[in-house]
Amino acid sequence: MRLSNLNKFSILILSFFFFFLSFIDLKAEQQIDLWKKDNKNIQTNNEDKKDINRKNENNKLNTNIKTLEKVEIENNLSQETLDVKIYGIHDPEKNNFKLSLWENSKSKEIKSTILRISKLNLSKTAEEIFQETLLTYSYTPNGMSIEEFLEIKINWMIKNEKDDELKIFLEKNKEFHFQAKVIKYLVDKNIAKADIKKACEDINFLSKDIKNSYLEKFKIYCHIFNKKNDKALLLYDILKEEKQSDKFFDDKIQYLLGIKDKTIQKINDQNLLNFYLSSVTINDFKYTPTKNTPKFIWDYMDSANLIDFSVIEDLTKIKDLELAANEKRINTKKIFSLYKKMPFELEQLINASEIYDTLDTVEGRAIIYQKILLSDNTESKIKLLFILKDLFEKDKLNNIYPIFLSDSLKNLKDVPKEYAEVVEKNILIDPSKKKLKIKYNDKILHKSKVLKFYTEKGTSSKKIQKDLNSVYKKIKKNRSYFYSAKDLALIEALQNDGFKIPEDFNVKKYASQYDVPSNLLDLTKREEIGFLVLKIVEIIGEDDVTNLDPETIYFISHLLNQNGLKEIRNKILISSLPLRV
Repeated sequence: MRLSNLNKFSILILSFFFFFLSFIDLKAEQQIDLWKKDNKNIQTNNEDKKDINRKNENNKLNTNIKTLEKVEIENNLSQETLDVKIYGIHDPEKNNFKLSLWENSKSKEIKSTILRISKLNLSKTAEEIFQETLLTYSYTPNGMSIEEFLEIKINWMIKNEKDDELKIFLEKNKEFHFQAKVIKYLVDKNIAKADIKKACEDINFLSKDIKNSYLEKFKIYCHIFNKKNDKALLLYDILKEEKQSDKFFDDKIQYLLGIKDKTIQKINDQNLLNFYLSSVTINDFKYTPTKNTPKFIWDYMDSANLIDFSVIEDLTKIKDLELAANEKRINTKKIFSLYKKMPFELEQLINASEIYDTLDTVEGRAIIYQKILLSDNTESKIKLLFILKDLFEKDKLNNIYPIFLSDSLKNLKDVPKEYAEVVEKNILIDPSKKKLKIKYNDKILHKSKVLKFYTEKGTSSKKIQKDLNSVYKKIKKNRSYFYSAKDLALIEALQNDGFKIPEDFNVKKYASQYDVPSNLLDLTKREEIGFLVLKIVEIIGEDDVTNLDPETIYFISHLLNQNGLKEIRNKILISSLPLRV
């Protein structure tokens, strides 16, 4: 009995022991399963990331890119975090863009549109929108390589002399395919200004991994310029070992380093660096540029006072200088200095208005210019100024005269009434110097104080809502008031920004009166955001936004609202709606 009870007790203990072990195993197994599950999730996430990366490489993004964009923007879009390299200046968020800005657009259409835009003299607003769109960090259009899209950006900045933007581009994009091209442009630009110190600062942007003989040569010269001959000699030896030097450069650098006492006296104008080295090493340097001389060499000679203006009897050389001034290679004031020195008899000057067209065109411009300086009669001076204008236009030298004409007309006193209009038309006004203030008019909706929400940052939304209600009540009392396309543009913007529009203002009814181009609506449907903005830039073109018709302003604003591009829309509204005085 006792043995039996003992066995039963032993079996009970063993059973409990095995149950305990089973429980531990089960718990461990559950932990392992949970870990496997978590691990599986991690692997899945990694696969998802890889999948996104593959899609990025093919420029096909999915909805998860929003998270990626946010991370990238917060990290200043560091290229080290991206599998696909992107290049630009502006973060997409600045203008409510995404990295997929060009995702759904074909490269052929983008290139042809940018080409057309590049041929336009864009207005200030149009150029600002175009520049910020083109230089936004983004993936490339469909079917375009990274290098091709990058080249479009670089070429546009160089062509339009966006030197500050190019420097920012160099700072934000440490290594890229056309880095040497950008740095060479900036270096040559500063050499052309005879600002060698600044040119030597720009050479520091050059990556150590990029080898460019032209820039390496200039870097060596910079060390000499900064009196660091030891460094210059070291780099020069390396350049020679790499066989990147040449006889001309060897001769000049050895002379500047004091290795040799004499240097070749022949001028080398093959490139600006060679020309500059020639100018600083040749005694009694003289060079006569021609119409075929590159602009940078003209610019450098003008900046360094190397152009010989003692050519008053050589009409061919004066014509070359006029052409250079017209192409903005030399300062236009120097042409008028030449005209002033040209010799004429007193009788010729007295009868200048009658004989100018019997002389050579250069002499004709010179004698009329001298006559203008001698004239003290306002009416006679005006007539002479416009004779000279015609003489410049006749030879298609349209860029030399406008500033002189404008300045001369500004200084006139007691202008006869019959000349007042033509005088005013030819006085140039620098838009950047216009100090125009906004005058709000609560009798017209799109000119009312409601605009302060867009024109004056920090204005309270509650205050604007109250202003909107009060302005609308006043306008509503005027039964003859016509709600214009500009009014509708403002109302839609306010509605889009969360304001409550008066219930009896039927937005859809008023909107139905205006057509939005179907091709632009199609771009919206296909989410071709970048292409749409290019089209808007092309529509604005050379016109100041204030000169666009109200219907155009409305449909541009409407499209920008539809695509969530509030920042660009605000630029359009601020430029087109307020009354400025």
